[in-house]
Amino acid sequence: MKHATNGPRGKPSSTLRDYGRVVSVDPYPRTLAFASNYNFRDVGGYAGLDGRTVRWRQLFRADSLHRLAGDDWAAFADLGIRTVIDLRRGFEIDRHGRVPEAAGQTYLNAVLDHVEWSDVPHPDGIRHERWLADRYLNFIEDGRAGIAAALSAIADPGAAPVVVHCMAGKDRTGVVCALALSLVGVSDDDIATDYALTGVSMRSLTDYLRVHSPQAVEGNDHMFDSPREAMLLFLADLRERHGSVADFADEIGLSGAQLGALRGHLLTPAPAVPDRL
Repeated sequence: MKHATNGPRGKPSSTLRDYGRVVSVDPYPRTLAFASNYNFRDVGGYAGLDGRTVRWRQLFRADSLHRLAGDDWAAFADLGIRTVIDLRRGFEIDRHGRVPEAAGQTYLNAVLDHVEWSDVPHPDGIRHERWLADRYLNFIEDGRAGIAAALSAIADPGAAPVVVHCMAGKDRTGVVCALALSLVGVSDDDIATDYALTGVSMRSLTDYLRVHSPQAVEGNDHMFDSPREAMLLFLADLRERHGSVADFADEIGLSGAQLGALRGHLLTPAPAVPDRL
């Protein structure tokens, strides 16, 4: 895959994807370059239900937006984001701050509750991918209220464009975006590929943290990994427990109308069916 250079301030440029003899040109860069954010990207362009694709510039995922200022804030404003979904807990917001307030922009703190990862052993002999997948399963049990609130907002056409974020934009954000993408028919393989893109972004984030908050990184480098196998394990386990992602969404209160609205606005229109002679 070849990525074009980002346009100025997040403006459209293109991404070239080589599928053998066929080259697909995406209308926007997937990863957006900000000086103060390290994991900000668009989840558009993936194949979904019925030959449709996820629309670009409707759903973004990011690390914490509290550092946005100056040119970065202007670039963020250019995206026209209407809703910011912050999955962090109160003490994280108190410690680091939140996205700046802006006219016409809704801020939703959809707290995704979970056990403290530092309290969960990571025994020798347990693959890190398995340990991460188990943490994500904890999210969908303890964090149901926050996930339901986040998916409800993403499903609302009037809320779009939406950006979902947590602290690093990897785990809580990764799970919410994985669920949203699965509900519109994106394959597990593509969801895991998107999740794994965070691994590249984490290098810049950990470089920043080593300077400004070294205790967050020292001895915890593996916590910034995003192996695609962890996401594949999580999605498989979710289906084993709940039947399907749609069944899980129903369990936590997402209605059929909301699911239809999610698919209606997050996917491109269905391809025209040619008239039969």
